[in-house]
Amino acid sequence: MKSEDVIKNYEENGALLRGHFLLSSGLHSDAYLQSELIMQNPANAKKVISGLQEVLKDVEFETIVSPAIGGIRFGYELASQLNKRSLFTERVDGVMIFRRGFSLKKGEKVLVAEDVVTTGKSTKECIKAIEDAGGVVVGVTSIIDRSSGTAGFSVPFYPLAAVEVRSYNEQECPMCKEGTPCVKPGSRVFAK
Repeated sequence: MKSEDVIKNYEENGALLRGHFLLSSGLHSDAYLQSELIMQNPANAKKVISGLQEVLKDVEFETIVSPAIGGIRFGYELASQLNKRSLFTERVDGVMIFRRGFSLKKGEKVLVAEDVVTTGKSTKECIKAIEDAGGVVVGVTSIIDRSSGTAGFSVPFYPLAAVEVRSYNEQECPMCKEGTPCVKPGSRVFAK
C-alpha cells in the first residue's frame, strides 16, 4: 500500500480525526490518528501493514518490539506478516520496561514498531528498554510518521506514510485560545 493509499484508508475508516486533542507527548493538535480504528478490522490491518514488507525487505532483525499500548496490535500484525517474534514494553512507574516474562538474548537484533510517531518519546523509551535488556535496535518503523522528520532516532526510520499535522504547546495552542475543549484519545493518561 502506497503512502497516499494509507492516508486515504485512515480517512475512510474515520481514523484521521479532526478537533482539539491532547497528544501523548503533552502537545496539542487539531488532528489525531487513531490507528485502532484501522486495526479493528483484521483484513484492513493486514492490507495496510503489508505495505511495510517492501519497505523493510533489506532490514535484518529477529524480533519486533512495540511500546504499549498503541503499538502492540501493529507490531503483532507486522511480526505475523514477516514471520518474526513479537514483544512489547510497558510503563511501570513511568519507566518503559519488559514484563510478562519477555526477554531478549544479548545482541538480539530488534526492530521497534510504533503505529504513529509524533515526537518519538515512547519509541525512544522502548529503544532504551531494549538496549537495557541486551538487544540491538537496528531500526524503527511506523504506519504513520507525523513528526515532520523531527523524531531524531539514532537508528534508521522506516515509516509507511507521513502526514503533516501541526502540534502546539498548550500556551501557543490556537484551539485553547478559542476555548475549544481538549480531548485525550491516546494511550497515556495525564493528571491535570
